Amino acid sequence: MFIRRTQTRSTATGESYVTYRLVRSERRAGKVRQRTLLNLGRHFPVAQAHWSALCARIEQRLSGQAALFDEEGKGLPLAVERQAERIAARLLAEQGGTPAPADAGGVPGGGGDVQSVDVDSLSLVRPRSVGVEQLALWALRQAGLEEQLQALGLTGPQRAAALGLIVARMAAPGSERATYQWLARRSGLGELLEVDFEAMSPMQLYRTSDILLRHRAALEGHLFARVSDLFALAPTITLYDLTNTYFEGEAPVNPAARHGHSKERRSDCPLLTLALVLDACGFVRRSRVFAGNAAEGQTLQGMLTGLAAPAGALVVMDRGVATEANLAWLAEQGYRYLVVSRERRRAVDFKEAITLDNAGGQAVELLKVPSADGQGVRLYCRSEGRVRKEQAIAGRLMDRFEAGLDKLATGLSRRGTTKRIDKLWERIGRLKEKSRGLGQHYHIEVIAGDSGERARAIHWQRLPVKGSLVTEPGVYCLRSNETGWDEKTMWRTYIMLTDLEAVFRSLKSELGLRPIFHHKEERAEGHLFITVLAYQFVQLIRHCLAAHGICERWSTLRDTLAGQCRVTATFNRGDGRTLHVRKATRAEPDQARIYQALGADPAPGGVQKTIV
Repeated sequence: MFIRRTQTRSTATGESYVTYRLVRSERRAGKVRQRTLLNLGRHFPVAQAHWSALCARIEQRLSGQAALFDEEGKGLPLAVERQAERIAARLLAEQGGTPAPADAGGVPGGGGDVQSVDVDSLSLVRPRSVGVEQLALWALRQAGLEEQLQALGLTGPQRAAALGLIVARMAAPGSERATYQWLARRSGLGELLEVDFEAMSPMQLYRTSDILLRHRAALEGHLFARVSDLFALAPTITLYDLTNTYFEGEAPVNPAARHGHSKERRSDCPLLTLALVLDACGFVRRSRVFAGNAAEGQTLQGMLTGLAAPAGALVVMDRGVATEANLAWLAEQGYRYLVVSRERRRAVDFKEAITLDNAGGQAVELLKVPSADGQGVRLYCRSEGRVRKEQAIAGRLMDRFEAGLDKLATGLSRRGTTKRIDKLWERIGRLKEKSRGLGQHYHIEVIAGDSGERARAIHWQRLPVKGSLVTEPGVYCLRSNETGWDEKTMWRTYIMLTDLEAVFRSLKSELGLRPIFHHKEERAEGHLFITVLAYQFVQLIRHCLAAHGICERWSTLRDTLAGQCRVTATFNRGDGRTLHVRKATRAEPDQARIYQALGADPAPGGVQKTIV
């Protein structure tokens, strides 16, 4: 076995180039012939000085020898060892399923494929995860993604790279660089797709991300239409909200990377804003990326225009988007809306309110108030859980504010200590800024000294403002132009917004939405779009499993399936030849339960048997 450097020419372009091939000399009919075992490609990374040792190591792996050192006791470079393992695995895969000859050591009478082997020679090599990959591929095929990518004009390698990007985001979220490492060294996805990701250039993943982004509208339209058919979705309810994610670094060449209010409290970093339009079941209808300082209220019209939502469709959104201009536009376009009102009124008499229990068994008071013109309705809500939550938040912030005032007062109480009054008010102002509006509940007086310019004491008193969060905790208001609904229907529909919040949590914590390591605008948007695509397939899986009573989060499902791997078992046979059997580990009960619910194969990749 040796490596040959061959000059060849492209039949399509006429370009002359060099390629590398793994060749073996064989004697046939009394003559020595050379047979090409494997085309190693144009960019074979091993230096010529290591070719001989590489071929020897490949022979050792094929024959079941596990030596880590050569005859001189020196190990090969790690890159060469990886190439030896990869090439040996490809050779075995291409010969997979080769039956043993009738006189090659079989043991008669055992039934099935019975062979005589040396048990002590057993070695288990090349473990690769396949559990999550199998589930992800099941979802991608249910949605017809491969066919859609082909229809959009993607080549075979581009389709393989696209599937790799999406499945990796589902199984091992990270940057595209981390994705390449996972595909090449840890995952068995390449075996399931019959693709050699180790031979793929990392740049191909980046370029494929660019291609997916260019086809964003077509892909989102296809996927939503597909899941609508699969689950008979009625697109009469639309959920809309925004979130943001931050960059690692300054991203100076990205005009959309702007500083703004960070929902992850990373205002020290430039941000990007992701807007999503979803249906009531949590499937994405449309996504778009805005600058990090985008005003939420200015994004709605552009996102909903062109969705072809049916007349009278309901739009549910949070207070950040619910401006008066947006509500007027929705009404003009024939949409119904249900929003969290921006009004600050909390002093509401709940004596005539109805009470119901939420999913947690906590009481919720609901008071419906029609508008004066009869065109709208407001629903004032107060729940036990929200009361306790807002009381805890207010108590923590007020304790922090009072501690700051006490510190200032203690400093002035020391003998001979005075401070300039204007500087003291500056420090009080900073305390108010950090109190998130709770400084309004305090009357503060600075006592001047004899000179009138320096302070000698601070006096303060808590005076809660009526109708505020402190005196009326747990109160919020919903607003809608759906006047025919009762209180229960209106509130239950609003709870869908909590599902939208769960979507963003999944995107961020389970699917690697944050942070962004790219600096170029299209690469950063591509990273977010791949995460949105991955979420679609996760939601498809969870929706199907929920019908079978399996309601775990994606992170739990992923951990359950992560333990299933494909492994090659290698034995020495009695006739001196080597038997290689590659198959997946048996699905454990929790894994088999998931596969059974979806009708997926619990033994990903099948069984490959090779005798060398």
